[in-house]
Amino acid sequence: MTYVVIDNCIACKYTDCVEVCPVDCFYEGENMLVIHPDECIDCGVCEPECPADAIRPDTEPDMDAWVTFNRKYSEMWPVIVTKKDPLPGYEERDGETGKREKYFSEAPGQGN
Repeated sequence: MTYVVIDNCIACKYTDCVEVCPVDCFYEGENMLVIHPDECIDCGVCEPECPADAIRPDTEPDMDAWVTFNRKYSEMWPVIVTKKDPLPGYEERDGETGKREKYFSEAPGQGN
């Protein structure tokens, strides 16, 4: 099992999760985070830290595509280990549907 970040993170990008990760397996895109599924040790400490409920175990239904998505972008984006402020407008976008189609950017974040 591994954990993955899903579309709830897009355009919010809370980073509470990165500070609790014991293996630094979060990677930062311009407007979301992902988890490298091969680096995740399945400890689960990140999941309850996410205010947007955007971290899920890969054992939930329909997570295969998100595992592939997280793997792809974790290999392209820089690692992030320090909490940052969420994106501007996160309050309005938290819980919005269709965020991947509307807002997702392949551009890397700054990392740290």
